[in-house]
Amino acid sequence: MEIHYLKSVDSTQKYLKRSLKEKTLFPPIAVTSDIQTNGVGSRNNSWTGVNGNFFLSFAIDKKDLPKDLPLVSASIYFSFLLKEVLKKEGSSVFIKWPNDFYLSRKKIGGTITEVVGNTLICGIGLNLQPVSKDYGHLDIQVDKNEIMTSFLNLMDNPPSWQEIFSKFKVEFYKNRELNTHHNDMIVSLKDVLLNDDGSLIIEGKRILSLR
Repeated sequence: MEIHYLKSVDSTQKYLKRSLKEKTLFPPIAVTSDIQTNGVGSRNNSWTGVNGNFFLSFAIDKKDLPKDLPLVSASIYFSFLLKEVLKKEGSSVFIKWPNDFYLSRKKIGGTITEVVGNTLICGIGLNLQPVSKDYGHLDIQVDKNEIMTSFLNLMDNPPSWQEIFSKFKVEFYKNRELNTHHNDMIVSLKDVLLNDDGSLIIEGKRILSLR
């Protein structure tokens, strides 16, 4: 996958969406930047970061995704793919449902996916170094370009959803002491049930990630 490098941008995801709309970039394509000033976070929050942290967005045709991938759980899928790359380097990072990178009880990054027409757009932000006391950062030193290349190379022959989900399911117990948000409410993940499509059963209701 071709990578488009920037020095600074408001948001790699916003930039990529604009470029696709203006037909200056075409999928499959990735955009990365040394810094972003107004990144896209969960629930319309902003996700910014300091120079040198990991900012990546990419676009891929839906037909090139795994045939069994539930699009509503694409954030789980791509988050876990990057987690696996980081794990090989010695990191203890895990994925908190549905789209956050966590170490212990602190968020260190997140993933946002959306579908525009026949294209899936995914944005990932990850703290490689300290940002604030409210957030953590990666527990190992990495070359972000090497990590990015290893991750994007997986798109050439992406593993199935079932292969990735089976691993996520094994590690899901790490979520049990944490919370998630649903309909502007904070919901405990202690007693939820995880379905095979990545959705949750909370108090008898099926909850999709949709991030």
